[in-house]
Amino acid sequence: MEQFITYLQNHSLKGLSSISKSDLHNHLGKGGNVSYLKSITNVNIDPPPATFDSLSHMGEWFKDNIRKYCPYIKRLEAAFVQAANDNISVLAASFGLDEDNTMGGMEPEAFIHTMKSFNQQFAPNTILLPELAFARGCNTEKELARLDEILSYGWFKSLDINAGESEQPIKNFKKIYRKAKEYGLRLKAHVGEFGTADDVMEAVEELELEEVHHGVAAAKSNQVMNWLSKNKVQLNVCPTSNVMLRVVEAYSVHPIRKLYDNGIPVTINTDDMLVFNQSVSQEYLNLYKSGLMNAEELDSIRETGLKEITYYS
Repeated sequence: MEQFITYLQNHSLKGLSSISKSDLHNHLGKGGNVSYLKSITNVNIDPPPATFDSLSHMGEWFKDNIRKYCPYIKRLEAAFVQAANDNISVLAASFGLDEDNTMGGMEPEAFIHTMKSFNQQFAPNTILLPELAFARGCNTEKELARLDEILSYGWFKSLDINAGESEQPIKNFKKIYRKAKEYGLRLKAHVGEFGTADDVMEAVEELELEEVHHGVAAAKSNQVMNWLSKNKVQLNVCPTSNVMLRVVEAYSVHPIRKLYDNGIPVTINTDDMLVFNQSVSQEYLNLYKSGLMNAEELDSIRETGLKEITYYS
């Protein structure tokens, strides 16, 4: 789109925010804008450090500075408002079954109804693609036992595993992913953020993944990149998350450049905006201003993200 390219070239964040985009890697309980959350909770939220030492360090900061003071339901509201403000047309939003005492303390039906209401009230032009997320260290047999009940509501559209990549072997989730596939869910997982290129390939093969959240470690192996490209496995990349978690030194050397050049479908996303405080529009602008990618390339990535909805029709 010519407008998007022009706004990038002019460094116009306001203009970029007016253009349709996707956010396909978004933990909705951390997906809002800090300023908006402050305005509805009257809580003063101190900014995070420039970088975190680890995922656990980030988790502790979030617990001490946001989760302790800002109710889960208010954080979800903030995420929908942010989606509308940044013109997110397609939002793949991740929810953990036991996040904040089982979906904010609600029964599944009530929670789903609330999320549909929030979607309509705060972001009516956003297509919500709810994603069911399991922690990598969970009890897989226990989660499998309740999966039929959760998926029977027909609300979740995709499946994910998140948190520490080394907590248990990826193959332990095969039964869960086979069950999710029976229900027609799109299969995704966090992998290759802190691990290796081989970890990415193993996860895709073992779980039959169609998308990988992060996956930037794949850039370290030509063989794995060629395989991902050949099999059209999409990587949902979060540049600021990678920089602040010290996976990547700077935007100017982010591996999305190499992944894109090797023909791998990539998208640009926020991950945890309440922590990293960068909208999707800002992420595009960060990469452009760093000189890593030109405006036309970033526009093609934007268009890749908007195609997500076609996988669920």
